[in-house]
Amino acid sequence: MDAKQHLYLVDGSAYIFRAYHRLPPLTNPQGTPVGAVYGYTTMLWKLADDLNKADGPTHLAVVLDKSGTSFRNDLYDQYKANRPPAPEDLRPQFPLIRDATRAFSLPLIEEDNVEADDMIASYARAATERGWDVTIVSSDKDLMQLVGPDGNGGHIDMLDTMKNLRIGVAEVEEKFGVTPALVGDVLALMGDSADNVPGIRGIGPKTATKLIQDHGSLEGALAAASAMKPSKMQESLIEQADMARLSRVLVQLKEDCPLPLPLDDFKLIAIPPDPLAAFLIEHGFNSLLKRLGDGKGSPERRTDLNPAKAVTAGAAATPAGDHQPLPELSPIDRTSYECVQTTDALDRWIARAFAARVVAFDTETSALDAMSADLAGISLCTGSGQACYIPLGHGGTDMFAEKPQQVPLAEAIARLKPLLESDAVLKIGQNAKYDLNVLIRHGIAVGPVDDTMVMSFDLDAGRSLDGIGGGHGMDELSERHLGHTTLTFKEICGSGKKMIPFTEVPLDRATAYAAEDAEVTWRLHRLLKPRLSYEAATRVYERVDRPLVPVVAQMERHGIKVDREKLAQLSATFAEEMAKLESIIHGLAGQPFTIGSPKQLGDILFDKLGYKGGKKGKTGQYSTDLSVLEGLAGEGAEIAGKVLEWRQLAKLRSTYTEALQEAINPRTGRVHTSYSLVGAQTGRLSSTEPNLQNIPIRTEIGRQIRDAFVAEPGNVLLAADYSQIELRLAAHMADVPALKEAFAAGEDIHARTAQEMFGEVNRDTRGRAKTVNFAILYGISRWGLAARLGVTSEEAQAVIDLYFQRFPGIQRYIHDTLATVREQGYSETLLGRKCWFPRIRSANQAERQGSERAAINAPIQGTSADIIKRAMARMMPALEAAGLGPSRPDGGVRMLLQVHDELVFELPEADVAAASTVIRDVMAGAAAPSVELSVPLGVEIGTGLSWGAAH
Repeated sequence: MDAKQHLYLVDGSAYIFRAYHRLPPLTNPQGTPVGAVYGYTTMLWKLADDLNKADGPTHLAVVLDKSGTSFRNDLYDQYKANRPPAPEDLRPQFPLIRDATRAFSLPLIEEDNVEADDMIASYARAATERGWDVTIVSSDKDLMQLVGPDGNGGHIDMLDTMKNLRIGVAEVEEKFGVTPALVGDVLALMGDSADNVPGIRGIGPKTATKLIQDHGSLEGALAAASAMKPSKMQESLIEQADMARLSRVLVQLKEDCPLPLPLDDFKLIAIPPDPLAAFLIEHGFNSLLKRLGDGKGSPERRTDLNPAKAVTAGAAATPAGDHQPLPELSPIDRTSYECVQTTDALDRWIARAFAARVVAFDTETSALDAMSADLAGISLCTGSGQACYIPLGHGGTDMFAEKPQQVPLAEAIARLKPLLESDAVLKIGQNAKYDLNVLIRHGIAVGPVDDTMVMSFDLDAGRSLDGIGGGHGMDELSERHLGHTTLTFKEICGSGKKMIPFTEVPLDRATAYAAEDAEVTWRLHRLLKPRLSYEAATRVYERVDRPLVPVVAQMERHGIKVDREKLAQLSATFAEEMAKLESIIHGLAGQPFTIGSPKQLGDILFDKLGYKGGKKGKTGQYSTDLSVLEGLAGEGAEIAGKVLEWRQLAKLRSTYTEALQEAINPRTGRVHTSYSLVGAQTGRLSSTEPNLQNIPIRTEIGRQIRDAFVAEPGNVLLAADYSQIELRLAAHMADVPALKEAFAAGEDIHARTAQEMFGEVNRDTRGRAKTVNFAILYGISRWGLAARLGVTSEEAQAVIDLYFQRFPGIQRYIHDTLATVREQGYSETLLGRKCWFPRIRSANQAERQGSERAAINAPIQGTSADIIKRAMARMMPALEAAGLGPSRPDGGVRMLLQVHDELVFELPEADVAAASTVIRDVMAGAAAPSVELSVPLGVEIGTGLSWGAAH
């Protein structure tokens, strides 16, 4: 009896778009974009070669969409009508992708007026009718309707190579809550915005699933609608039943399309080298050509195909004329790692690292808080497959438990210190400031350091589209650039009640996990470092972000003292005020209710009290967000204003007066916030655990909270704040003579704007001018400005027109910025930081306009962030040179906080005058010499015993 046949059908379109978004731009020798072609080629090569080597798969074909229409367009002319056109640099790559498929000598199926999903369904059904098994290489939810056994002995499943996931009946049921046969019914109710399948308005995935679970089918749910409890959902089911039935037809896969090639033509064979070599030579894919010449076909696969994993090496973006992707590396092999348990082995690895001159490192700890975590071990990597883990704190907490052999902590630290502090060896970390803070507590001041997380951010900030390529964490970067799925902490330590500390993980598992982190970091550095120069990101990385890593780490270690008693008093005061407001609100409502419940509040406002403008979301409850309450309060609804006051107090109490008390480190008595260098797309630092950047600035309550941040006895706090830096940068970048003159003369810029626009300066015109000054730079619409000024949209547009008339440079700047971003996909700061806006040409108006508003401000806000970062990096050397640095016995001047445009220091009171001069000079000159501004940077300085008093 013949062996069972197993057909793999590759959804080629999914591969194309994955490849396009994963890789940076590349061009071939003819100047044609080939980034997606390169990614598609490596992904398909790995898959085809793995299938050829594996036991079981016998047949393979690639299926592509050929045209944009099908029978569904005849049924519903709006089908897929909202899909944006393919990006301009992707369109010329489609023919080359077809050439790539044929170069592998693989069957390519694409038919006019037939969607790829229907062709896949038809071939899958034809194969199972012959008793074959079928695997569809895709994660498309529509294709999940096909999953499951066939009556003829065949079986269909799916393979998501991006997530290393095999999708069977159980996985489909977990995703949709129904069997594959009912997936189409769920899709018909919920619709699909990507394909413009209408579904039933207001019914989302959860509701759709429940309806099908309760009633057995789409028709069952529609038939039961008339007997349902009166509701918006009932109305929708009755009124839109025909649209649901139409949607069911639209999502139903056609399984009887004519087959252009017989199944037997799909037989899987080894990749013939000649056609592939010709294709690789034509497009300059020299590293892939070398792989072919070595006879490797693809890197040896070390794991079983179930599930298969498409391993691809990331390709560096290259300048014009250079089309050499980085050389391929063999797959990561965790079995090659060494667990270092003796001083001899440790010395051998240290010597290897000194010889390599580059070493990736990572620490494993007992907790996420670097200020309190115990060191469990350190991992090192000096090259591909050359990684180790040095356990230092492993063993159970039970004093009678046998601990594994380890190098004593003090001895290991003494041996590692010369390596990790050597100027002759580059250290590579991923989120290195965490490791720097852990190791400095053991007396190791690590340096010099490259940080792959920061590199990724400087190259690809904001570049994500539809969730692809968004974050900069190691696991995500490994998936995106290396095609490798890392071990997770949960896999190693478990979760919930069964979770064990990392120090109790068996050493073989701990070594696989920790050493892998170091090797992935090493590989990411090898990939990302060359891209910095290719993509003109070296300046912002080397001059702005990289020098900031040790500076921010030091700020986190310093922390800031908070007055626990003051916070407790404030918390009690806030609780009393909230209780008073609660009583007032209940009185206005005519009944008690839970103010913090959006549902109960919405019912009170719109059902009981009858206020107009209530809108219900998909969950069926009214929206009571900030804009809704502000609108009601503006119309005279007293209860809405009181709820806003209550909410503010509740948020401040939970976020600050209570949380800050919990955040006090018992060892230092100070609060140590954590700064992210990759948190905001424009490059601004963000603060977490606790967040110290969102304390209200201009309110009395905000000042009271700042009063709880205090100096140690004998010291004061100094706050240095850039004055209107974004307006100054706008004047320079947009070349606005009137604004530049005003800043040069030290004038009140809002008064100058009021004079220019309204012909007079008074409290009202200055306030309006201030609003307009900032709003315009954030790309505000006339409706948004109307809401802020309290005028009609026509009046707001007149204000905008007048502003542009008086300051034409601003209008020109906005026009040129948007044109540039639409053309190249990103904006740039004066120091070269790129901000990507992949949705700037979206067909979705809300997405497009949101991107446009962000793009207008990004160069200005990003330049502001770059400048204060340069000031921070230069600050401590300047203070040390002036004899004021923290190396002094009394601690000198220490930089504690950065909050947007402000730096906060702690220093002896006697040093205020001298330190103020240094701080002002450093901040005012931070842009130079990289950027020479045509406006001065103003710096305002205040001091006091508390942060509040320093303002």
